[in-house]
Amino acid sequence: MKRIDTGILWRTAAWLLLGCAGLALVTWIGVTLDFSHPATGALFYMIVIVLVSMTAIIATLCLNYFFTEPRFSFQIKAVEDMVAVIAFALTAVTITILVGRARRSVEAVALRDRLQVIIDTIPAMVWSISPDGSSDFLNKRFRDYTGLSLEDIRDWARMDALHRPWMNALHPDDRSMDEWSAALAPGEPFEKEARLRQFDGEYRRFLLRFVPLRNERGSIVEWYAKSTDIEDLRRAEEELRRREARLRDAQMELAHANRVTTTGQLAASIAHEVSQPISATLTNANAARRWLGAEPPDLEEVRQALDRIIRDGGRASDLIGRIRALVRKAPPLNDQLDINETILEVIALTRSELRNSRTLLKTQLADGLPLISGDRVQLQQVMLNLILNAVEAMSGSSEATRELLIKTEQDGPGTVLVAVRDSGPGLKSESLDRVFDAFYTTKPGGMGMGLSICRSIVEGHGGRVWAMPNLPQGATFQFTLPQQQETAS
Repeated sequence: MKRIDTGILWRTAAWLLLGCAGLALVTWIGVTLDFSHPATGALFYMIVIVLVSMTAIIATLCLNYFFTEPRFSFQIKAVEDMVAVIAFALTAVTITILVGRARRSVEAVALRDRLQVIIDTIPAMVWSISPDGSSDFLNKRFRDYTGLSLEDIRDWARMDALHRPWMNALHPDDRSMDEWSAALAPGEPFEKEARLRQFDGEYRRFLLRFVPLRNERGSIVEWYAKSTDIEDLRRAEEELRRREARLRDAQMELAHANRVTTTGQLAASIAHEVSQPISATLTNANAARRWLGAEPPDLEEVRQALDRIIRDGGRASDLIGRIRALVRKAPPLNDQLDINETILEVIALTRSELRNSRTLLKTQLADGLPLISGDRVQLQQVMLNLILNAVEAMSGSSEATRELLIKTEQDGPGTVLVAVRDSGPGLKSESLDRVFDAFYTTKPGGMGMGLSICRSIVEGHGGRVWAMPNLPQGATFQFTLPQQQETAS
């Protein structure tokens, strides 16, 4: 149901009452002074109608009642009185209509001026174009920005499309008529980014939004557009991307330095791991030479010794390859990885360290885990940091309680969980929330970067990492990784 504007009703009633009051005054004057001829009363009535323009019918009835014979009756005795009343009625209605139109015209002009002020004041450049590309409207902000004048607008219709001022205001790379035609052709609202030239020659990026106006037949009669300056926003986005790129580079440098430092800490263990296959290779080589020197040479024993040499050489080569992969600087990869295999390679590097610290290692690696997508070296760095932190945390414990558990399992659909559990002194409650923050450390000589790097790597792979206390002692550091996403064929 349409709501009635009570304000308009009150204003109408006020004007009507004012007109009736004016008519009552004119009637009283006429009767008192005995203006018996209707023309005399009509003159006074016309003044009221012109001033109020709401009482034409009432004035006609009053004229007939008070000034035509027989008086004080709506009957009309003389023909000339009837002509006078009819003439007055037509004149009064005409005056009422004309005054109403004049009032509406004044109100329309005032409304148009107010709308013009609003359109010129809103913080956007507003303009319109006709389907043929001509335009007759630019708000003040648009004119001030481009330096175009109202005379330029009036000249648009006489120019071809490529040389109209609104096209000249566009950057040359944004003036393609094919692109504009393709955008306008569907006749639907659309957005487009373009660079507009300022009056001083500088180009800034704008987001242009176009909406069509259709007539009752559905044909487009005008396109209305709003241009919003997004130059500062785009520059801020570009600066943010540059900073993020610099931050990623810095994180990669820091992660690389952390890997090199960690590998240096494992130097003795790595040397021991490498020396084992080398020593075994030398032993098998001497044995093969002895079997060749026998009479007759035992070729079967020689063959077995050579097989062992090849096996031990492969072990040493694999170990050295893993170390080189950890310390080299290379862009991150996105490979399909078996998380259990990735963890076992790290365990091979830390076996001597675990043995030297008298730490009992247990593994619970679940079978059938889905493949994950990620960088092998970065994920191995996470495991290496967590294992060495656990070993260091348990260094003050008795040998009987130094137990390290590495566990993997499926953590809901599409997610793999990795946990590193130690039996050390554990973490204080205030450290649980901050242990992954940069430069926060619980070790006297620590820098507080290892776990922060671990978090960056895990989150960069789409996972999350956290720590929790164990009962009765120790701590568990665990992280999740999403499984490999299926690629569309």
